Amino acid sequence: MAINLTEKTAKMLNPIAGVQIFTAQAGIKKPNHTDLTLMVLGKEATVGAVFTQNRFCAAPVNVSKQHLSNDNGIRALIINTGNANAGTGATGREHALQMCQATAEQLGCQDNQVLPFSTGVILEPLPIEKITNAIPHMQPANWADAARAIMTTDTVPKAAHQSALIGNYHTVQATGIAKGAGMIHPNMATMLSFIATDAKIAQPVLQRLTEEIADETFNCITVDGDTSTNDSFVIIATGKSEQNEIDNIADPRYQQVKDLLHSVALELAQAIVRDGEGASKFITIKVCNAMNRDAARQVAYAIAHSPLVKTAFSASDPNLGRILAAIGYSGAAVDVEKLKVYLGDVLVAENGGRAHSYTEEQGQRVMNEDEITITIDLNQGQAECTIYTCDLTKEYVAINADYRS
Repeated sequence: MAINLTEKTAKMLNPIAGVQIFTAQAGIKKPNHTDLTLMVLGKEATVGAVFTQNRFCAAPVNVSKQHLSNDNGIRALIINTGNANAGTGATGREHALQMCQATAEQLGCQDNQVLPFSTGVILEPLPIEKITNAIPHMQPANWADAARAIMTTDTVPKAAHQSALIGNYHTVQATGIAKGAGMIHPNMATMLSFIATDAKIAQPVLQRLTEEIADETFNCITVDGDTSTNDSFVIIATGKSEQNEIDNIADPRYQQVKDLLHSVALELAQAIVRDGEGASKFITIKVCNAMNRDAARQVAYAIAHSPLVKTAFSASDPNLGRILAAIGYSGAAVDVEKLKVYLGDVLVAENGGRAHSYTEEQGQRVMNEDEITITIDLNQGQAECTIYTCDLTKEYVAINADYRS
């Protein structure tokens, strides 16, 4: 059950000039299921990308990294669901390259101008013939179709659109999609996300922009603390708007475009948490007045990853001592006498213990809500961070126990 998350229709998702979308039913995991997506890019497009930091990364991740480094201009993205092509050795790499080759043959471009992406079951051979056979028969589609086609255990397709005035003259569009519901934890998570904008951005600038946005959005979510083998986040700038190219970060338009793309990315990142496998509560963890950002993140992630905290929230049980315990073992040099803990608008703890004003009824009122904010004021400095997570339910166990069946 997705938490306050509704499906975006094609009418809500503006097409981006310079990106053509196609989908097909390859039958990778099950028949009559759209599981293959192709994005064709114009020749002026630039691409920025970040990938999983899991050392056991999938074959398509390695191939995409290599093709991006060749600087030949990316012309297409080919994406399959149902099989991750991870833990598949040299054969998996050859299959990822075959995906690129089959796509390039259809488009009349070079193999290394295609980026492959896969998501699904790990340690199983990719049924490459199903994919290569389907590529010549792909049908025109839209962003809403693509959002559905890249789903695995997602219950709701995830998509977003925003527009903004850039440089006080030109309106720039941005549309994006994402998939992910489990094995979600930076850096990054079992997630794929693709955002396109018609802004004109030089590739080195776009790469920096992508890294910054990823760090502030997709690297601030966690469902279960498991870092995937296939995570990929891509921003495409087609250059089809009428603005001049943004070719350095000192350009005032850099921050304007960043704000636009950040807004789309944050909506998609939060949608992944809202659709966390079995989730019933969307939890925002804010840590403020920390000595530095690393300390703030340590505290936030300790809370977000605690099975005891997450199960208490699942049961709407104000067993809030579990939050204090997580702060204490986070590894951050916190001063327990200084910090304050809030559940929603309720002060729970201060001066090293339970706040005198706190009552169980206050805690229960907040715990009954489906969107809850935990605020930790460390009173040690000025750094802060915000992490988004969800509760841990019996359904999460059931989904992952039955994932391959």
